[in-house]
Amino acid sequence: MDMYFTQVCLWTTLLAVVLTWAIFHVSNRKKKSTKLVDTAAQERTRIITFYTIYLRLELTLGYIDFVLKDGRRVHVIERDMSEPVRMMGEFMQPGGRLMLAKLGLQDCLEEIDAQKATGLALYKDGEKAVIPFPVEDNNFPYEPTGRSFHNGRFVQRLRQKASSLPNVKLEEGTVKSLIEENGMIKGVTYKNSSGEETMLFAPLTVVCDGCFSNLRRSVNDNDAEVMSYQVGFISKNCQLEEPGYLHLVMAKPSFTMVYQISSTDVRCSVEILPGKIPSIANGEMTNFLRNTMAPQVPQNLRKIFLKGINEGAQIKVMPLKRMSATLSNKKGVIVLGDAFNMRHPAIASGMMVLLSDILILRRLLQPLEYLGDVNKVSEVIKSFYVIRKPMSATVNTLGNAFSQVLIASTDEAKEAMRQSCYDYLSSGGYGSSGLMALLGGMNPRPLSLIYHLFVVTLSATGQLLYPFPSPLRIWHSVRLFGLSLKMLVPHLKAEGVGQMFSPASAAAYRKSYMSATAL
Repeated sequence: MDMYFTQVCLWTTLLAVVLTWAIFHVSNRKKKSTKLVDTAAQERTRIITFYTIYLRLELTLGYIDFVLKDGRRVHVIERDMSEPVRMMGEFMQPGGRLMLAKLGLQDCLEEIDAQKATGLALYKDGEKAVIPFPVEDNNFPYEPTGRSFHNGRFVQRLRQKASSLPNVKLEEGTVKSLIEENGMIKGVTYKNSSGEETMLFAPLTVVCDGCFSNLRRSVNDNDAEVMSYQVGFISKNCQLEEPGYLHLVMAKPSFTMVYQISSTDVRCSVEILPGKIPSIANGEMTNFLRNTMAPQVPQNLRKIFLKGINEGAQIKVMPLKRMSATLSNKKGVIVLGDAFNMRHPAIASGMMVLLSDILILRRLLQPLEYLGDVNKVSEVIKSFYVIRKPMSATVNTLGNAFSQVLIASTDEAKEAMRQSCYDYLSSGGYGSSGLMALLGGMNPRPLSLIYHLFVVTLSATGQLLYPFPSPLRIWHSVRLFGLSLKMLVPHLKAEGVGQMFSPASAAAYRKSYMSATAL
């Protein structure tokens, strides 16, 4: 009896779907034979489907801002509506805050105990350098400070804003697959909170399911590469002596980062290179953090670093990945966020790139009256892929290059580059402020990045050749240039030489998306 009832339900559902499609198809054909304005009016009643998991509502609300201006509706499918607990997405650079403000979402950083960040405190071999974000002559139309916070609180604020909007429907569910027909994405199949599998159709589907995306392969063929692992925990009920700085320790084998994420909580994280990862379950990780990493943390940070370990703070491990962005040949779909493009999080710029992408897409999609015109939407996506290059190419290249420089090595050439980077940032003046403007997303110019990398390489070469250029030192210098090219060339290939070396592209991006009058 149960089997018979189930079959009846399935056939009834299928028949309903077919009839609905037939009615819509006939109705749509009639409308296409009338005026274009009627088609546009019908489009405004349809639903744009968003599937988002990681950094989910940063993306969705960017489109909500766009949606509310022309009456379109948004359907957001979230896997879990409870407050997320994660150690990524806890720092927003000044450039990211500018993008957030241009999307009208700057108030989402309020009431979450977010901490103001004015720069970077860098430590190496007992030395310390404090490098603020440039304040004067920075040509940056916003307060040059970042924010650090609990990611989950930020997401909840975004959800609150979303749920208050009449054109937005938030639903808890798990997307199982994309619905595809002849290379065209029609919508999604998902399981709702009641366990029922449902299909949802839309003219445009946006996939943003993070670094562990299970939908990316349905749209793109790019693969993510695991570079290393980040180990993190929170020390509670404490405050750093200098809470306004992101504290970066150039330790061995790689870096340690400590920063305030609320008035009482401090995030501590360590990068572990690929290989044998100490086990959390049997206490190996705790011993590694306490005995190997803590002694390398400066005294002014060590007590807080050890506090979390000694109090049994939950330790998490996260793979750090990189992946170049590629255009999909599928229509009716856009992939964004970490499902689209990843870089090493050493410069904490993932949210900034995502918000920049949203801003660009909003501007490009806004003039389109009919999102069902797949050819026009495809042209928009192609334009978006080029326009985003100044920000994405700068951040991707800088993040991946900086992460390699931070790795300690017994190789003289590599260590010279590492020392040169520290000296360059701590020297003050144009070099320091220029590199901090790049780190903060305040000056997304790939040519400027290449200039700074070149100067750091020349400085490291000078260190290797001092006091006189012996054959061995010359050999190390040649290898150093090789290492520098190895950090740069793959990104030139991935991002496109034309886009990276075109000052016109960077100037156009700044004028359209970073000026005080833009949008």
